[in-house]
Amino acid sequence: MITPVVLCGGSGTRLWPLSRKSFPKQFVPLINGKSLLQLTLERVRPLGPGLMIVTADGHRFMVADALQEMPGAAQVILEPVGRNTAAAMALAALLSAHNGEPDTLLLFCPSDHHIPDAQAFARTIEQGVPAAESGAIVTFGIVPSAPSTAYGYIEHGAKRDDGAHEVRRFVEKPNAEQALQLLLSGEVLWNAGIFLCRASTLLQALQQHAPDILANCREALPATLACPPEPAAAARRSTAIEWITPLPGAFAACRSQSIDYAVMEHHADVAVVPYPGAWSDVGSWNAVAELSPTDADGNRIEGQGLAPLSRDTYIHAPHRPVVALGTHNLLIIDTPDALLVAHRDSAEQVKDVVAQLERQRCAQAVVHRKVARPWGWYDSIDLGERFQVKRIGVRPGASLSLQKHHHRAEHWIVVKGTAEVTCGSETFLLAENQSTYIPIGELHRLSNPGKLELEMIEVQSGSYLGEDDIVRIEDSYGRATLNPVTTP
Repeated sequence: MITPVVLCGGSGTRLWPLSRKSFPKQFVPLINGKSLLQLTLERVRPLGPGLMIVTADGHRFMVADALQEMPGAAQVILEPVGRNTAAAMALAALLSAHNGEPDTLLLFCPSDHHIPDAQAFARTIEQGVPAAESGAIVTFGIVPSAPSTAYGYIEHGAKRDDGAHEVRRFVEKPNAEQALQLLLSGEVLWNAGIFLCRASTLLQALQQHAPDILANCREALPATLACPPEPAAAARRSTAIEWITPLPGAFAACRSQSIDYAVMEHHADVAVVPYPGAWSDVGSWNAVAELSPTDADGNRIEGQGLAPLSRDTYIHAPHRPVVALGTHNLLIIDTPDALLVAHRDSAEQVKDVVAQLERQRCAQAVVHRKVARPWGWYDSIDLGERFQVKRIGVRPGASLSLQKHHHRAEHWIVVKGTAEVTCGSETFLLAENQSTYIPIGELHRLSNPGKLELEMIEVQSGSYLGEDDIVRIEDSYGRATLNPVTTP
């Protein structure tokens, strides 16, 4: 029996401005309107009845959205802080042992890879089962198609009796000359970061090679903190989700290290199975561009892009017309609040630009104009001195917190659906084209009692409009105790 474990961390800064820390690339609908996380779940769900996901606590509700159409049950571990793959995998293995399944096979998969042939992927995983059942940690390497410098490599040896190959060594990302030599040897695979092993095997390997990481994770996991009950809207989800929150202090004390450095490079019994199919880690805008078809001039267009007299140019323009006239080898990524124009040779440096924007405290480095929330979303349309305008969408059955503001009043106009409004001691309904006013300091709440999404325009006015001017009294998402509050 295989239990897939989807590792859903990372910030995806190489795909800025579409991917940002508050909305990383695994949640972005990149391929046919689906996110990489959704595609990963669809790929691994048939492999076994169980499912685990390890993700950041702040991404809980985006994971819940991705699970909405998935049948069955899932255990989701909510990391209080990011501590890389060794700690994430340790938590999953400890949870499996806690579930009474120490010998179950755990398949660890990144959430942000694109593998279009799910059946070929499943066949390859099955080839690794005998080695994993015999006590090996099995990794899966991609048959390389080019001397890439973007990936680590696995040098493999002879075939084992269980059908997998011996691993001679792991090779860090090489330079161009080294990559060519590795490829010409015919004995290397790209390291995809996919692993299969018994939970007990991983725990023993961590005890041998990274006992401090295992000890911190063990300390963090037994006294798990119960998450608050989900709102009524979650009852319509196909997947039953068990939320598991490690103790923040114990987990924060854990060393941050990848499983490759912590275990794989030192462990004696490691095997590898080649995967010959199409694969992409979608790790740069060049990789995203490769997923789109080309025109006669090598241009790749997503959305409303035009590239007259241009060659080898990629345009991502879902919101408005973007014209690249006479360009060559450019990447153009347009979003409502930020624009990236880069030479294709500089795609790997996007993360450095994001770091620079963060140092300059540029909000667009971290958050989108449209922000996901557990109850829906909001989009900051306009902002000026003493006013702000937002579009707000509330899911059916969902509610914002019961709250008040010290420095701003709000005007609400319903443009779609039905709103249930609490203002002071009154609770009433608003239909489309109706509006109401929330005075400064008044307790209020917005809910969607209907079966369709509620959409409204909110006009804020006052001396201070920051998101930390919120005092929560009641909240369906366990946030009423936060102080100061930084999210609506």
